[in-house]
Amino acid sequence: MTNAVETQEWTNQTDIREFILLGFSDLPGLWMLLFVVFLLIYVVTMAGNLLIVGLIVYDHHLHTPMYFFLGNLSCLETFYSSTILPRMLSSFLTGERTIPLWGCFIQYYFFGSLVGSECYLLAIMSYDRYLAICRPLHYSVLMNGALCIQLMMGSCMSCFLLNSITTYLMSQLTFCGPHILDHFFCDFTPVIKLACGDTRQMELMAFILSSLIAFAPFLLTLMSYSSIITTILRIPSQTGKQKAFSTCSSHLTVVTVFYGTLVIVYMFPKTNTLKDLNKVFSVFYTVLTPVVNPAVYCLRNREVKEALCRLTSQLFHFLGRHCFS
Repeated sequence: MTNAVETQEWTNQTDIREFILLGFSDLPGLWMLLFVVFLLIYVVTMAGNLLIVGLIVYDHHLHTPMYFFLGNLSCLETFYSSTILPRMLSSFLTGERTIPLWGCFIQYYFFGSLVGSECYLLAIMSYDRYLAICRPLHYSVLMNGALCIQLMMGSCMSCFLLNSITTYLMSQLTFCGPHILDHFFCDFTPVIKLACGDTRQMELMAFILSSLIAFAPFLLTLMSYSSIITTILRIPSQTGKQKAFSTCSSHLTVVTVFYGTLVIVYMFPKTNTLKDLNKVFSVFYTVLTPVVNPAVYCLRNREVKEALCRLTSQLFHFLGRHCFS
């Protein structure tokens, strides 16, 4: 009898080879509408971020450290939107909600690594604004091309390495059912909830690693903006204050939206009442933030708008010359 029970338990633990992502399955009547909405968001996200990258590469006026980092931010958001939205769109269209275990771990690895890289990149961008506003005479010396590349490469490599540890530990867990993930992508907490046995050590290790990936750059960003705001308040003229603040207002808006939704999703209590609300806010930072950022920089950044006007003017000039020649 004991052997039969052990065999059954072993079978239950090894049967799980895929998860079912519930996503928005409780809204079947809205699937086509959601498909159209998220497809539009994905298209605008790709177009907006690729436009910013193209402008920065094309226009020599934007060949500065701040826009180098902005171009990399647009690339990161293009990639991490692509780890979630195509799978979600396919689910809306076909109704297929299963994802294999290996596919779930791969999605978590790339998404977590890219989000962590964005945390560090936002911190680097805040440090860039700190140097520009608080130490303008040393800015060109301290923030040179080689340092920009080193900071960018170092942040990405560190996040991918740290998240590989979390992903590996997650892949070693045993899942014995149920195999239903109440989310629209493979995030850490929903996956861990389905694991058998004691996961406290795993969660502690993941907390330490996520602190290095997300909390450390958040503190650096906070410190940079504390110094920036203090310096701006010391500027005697109102015009000088407005000019200084305008150089970092776009970035501050992006940081506020990004970290605001992260705090709501990961720091609020995980109760049944807030479960659906957490899912909604997850949409904000995974889907809407990448489409908001290009809009913020295009609408609020004077140099980007000027570069866009120059590019548009040259395109019209080129088309007009060839159409009427």
